[in-house]
Order: sequence, then structure tokens, then C-alpha cells
Amino acid sequence: MNVLLAPDAFKDSVTAEAAAEAMKQGVLVFNAEATIHTMAVSDGGEGFLAAVARYQPNVERVEIATSDPLGRSIKAHYLWNAKSHTAYVELAAASGIELLTKTERDARKTSTLGTGILIKHAIDRGATMIYLGIGGSATNDGAMGIAQALGYRFLDANNHSLSPNGESLNKIKHIISPKETYANIQFVAVNDVQNPLFGPTGAAYTFAKQKGASEATIEILDQGLQNLDIQVSKSLERKEALTPGAGAAGGTAYGLRVFCNAEFIKGTDFIFELSGLENLLSEKNIDLIITGEGKIDGQTIHGKFIHGLTQMAKKFQIPVFAICGKLEMDRAQLKQLGLQDARELYDPNLPDGYSFTHAATLIQKHVIAMLQDAFGATP
Repeated sequence: MNVLLAPDAFKDSVTAEAAAEAMKQGVLVFNAEATIHTMAVSDGGEGFLAAVARYQPNVERVEIATSDPLGRSIKAHYLWNAKSHTAYVELAAASGIELLTKTERDARKTSTLGTGILIKHAIDRGATMIYLGIGGSATNDGAMGIAQALGYRFLDANNHSLSPNGESLNKIKHIISPKETYANIQFVAVNDVQNPLFGPTGAAYTFAKQKGASEATIEILDQGLQNLDIQVSKSLERKEALTPGAGAAGGTAYGLRVFCNAEFIKGTDFIFELSGLENLLSEKNIDLIITGEGKIDGQTIHGKFIHGLTQMAKKFQIPVFAICGKLEMDRAQLKQLGLQDARELYDPNLPDGYSFTHAATLIQKHVIAMLQDAFGATP
């Protein structure tokens, strides 16, 4: 029995590596003779650098002083390939939601400035290609923080400089470009989100609630992103708000596009190519795949990692099973997604937060039960 384990991180709970280890233990309880392959996974969010490091062992870890989403001093790192002058930066490393407690999360106050400091350090090191994994953010600043670190200035009606955060977006009246240009640097934003910058399916209305925003705040943030687009159109003559994916990471993708001329690529395409997944599936006689993430819902079918994985597996007629923190799909929707079965860790009969603090144990338990239901006795 050849099994591929390919979970993403479970937000606020376990890393992708910890989830894979729990799945492995569950598979081995079911079948001690199973051959297990583990794939490093990231959709551009937390775990992006770990995935790159696994498949590109020649990269160097560069750790520097920067700031977290609330401006506090932290250390964070990016990866550097000296031979190709390529840097890999993870937004979650300095601007991620996991860096804040739930009570600290406030999309009005958070900034991508810390990520911008990482990017500027890589540029000063000589980077000509920068890949940015932009999932898992705590921010809704339209990459205002990143842009400021690269020399852009955002001014209010009185020509005063603004702090680069979500609540400043509505106050922007002028954008001053830096003297230094980055035309010789290729930026690539890696993510699996297709949302526009603003509007009902934009960054604020889709993602800001999980970043601590109330309904009233969400409306203000959305208006701020609209104002950012207006000012960018006036100052930079760029119109990218409706570009699919512009709303990723609180508008970070949009900002990277207009301030750095970034290309967008899907996180699934990036990680599949990096890992050689297609070769693995065709050469290793994989019998089944177990994947997982924090939530499986209507968003999952729109370009998320699990959807990409099921489509790849379908080419080789390999069944895919999933474990998730919260399941918000019925059987018909799971079938449409390409999953043979999915189990959730959440149980209303358990104490609040139990599934988060005991995720590894629950993942192992559900893997065993799912395989028993699918295959009966141990193969």
C-alpha cells in the first residue's frame, strides 16, 4: 500500500509537517506495512519557505531584524539562492496572522511593512528574482507597508506621511514613487486566491473578518481599498483592481502588481512543479492520497491546493481523502471537489477549542476510521 500524505497547515492549530506526521501514524496503525511518501505543501501561506527549502536544498536561510504586523521588533527570514540571485519570501513570516493572538488581530492596525523590510534586504543583496508566498496574512493594507519599505510615500490631504496600515487607506491623497526603480527585478506573487481587490467578493468582505474586523470595519476597509485604487490610477496610471487574485492577502497581491509589476502564479502550480508531483504519481504507484487543511468549504473548489491536488490525482485515477478542522460541504459537493471522503476534527460535543489543541491526536484517529470505512480490513 503506497500512500502520499500532502496536508497543508491547519490554521491556529498544527503545521503541515505536524499534520503529516499525525496522518502517518494513523496510516501505520491501519497498515503497518504501508509505504508512505510525504509532500511538503503550501498554497503560498505558512509553510511556503519550508516547502521551498525541501525541494531546493541549495538555498540559504537569511535571518534579519524586521517588524511584525503591529510594528513590534522580531526576527524573520527569507531564503536565498546565490547562484540564481533568487529570493523566496513568505508573507506570513513577518506579516502573518499566526504572529498575533486572537485579541491582537485588527485589520485596521496591521501592516505588511515587516515583509517589505525582508524584500528590501533581498534586493540590496542582489536579488533579480523574488518569489513571494502571500497567504496567511494578518493584514488589509493593499501592500502599503511593502511599498513604503521600497521607498514609496503615501501622503494625506495635508501632505503628511501616513502609517502603512488598513485604516490609512481612506486617507491617501498622493502617492510619491521612489527614485530607485525595480525594473530589473522580477517579482512573482504565489497564491491560490482569485478574488478582486474590493467589492462583495473582494479582500475586505471575504477575508477581513478572520483578521479581527467587525462588519462596520469591513465596510471601511473596503472603501479604503477603493481609494487606494483611485490614487494608484491617478499617480501610477495602473488599473489592476479587477485582476483575478488582486484581493489576495488583504490586497497585497494588488500592491505587488502596481508597485512592483509582479506576476501572479497559482500556489498549486508552483508547488506541483517544485515537488515534481506528476512524476511521483506516475512512477511510484501511489494507491491513495490523504490531504487536509483547516477548513474545506465553498472556497476550496476555487483554486485552493486541495482542488488542484484532486485534479492532478484524477489523471492517474488515484482516490483522495481529506481531514480538515471544519467541513462545510455535503457529500455531493465533496464528490464535485474530487474527494472520496472527508472528515472534520470539529465536534460540538467536545469543549471549545479542543479540536485545535488536540488536533494531532484527532487527525490520527480520523485517518484510521476513514481508511477502515473505505477499505474494511487492513489491506
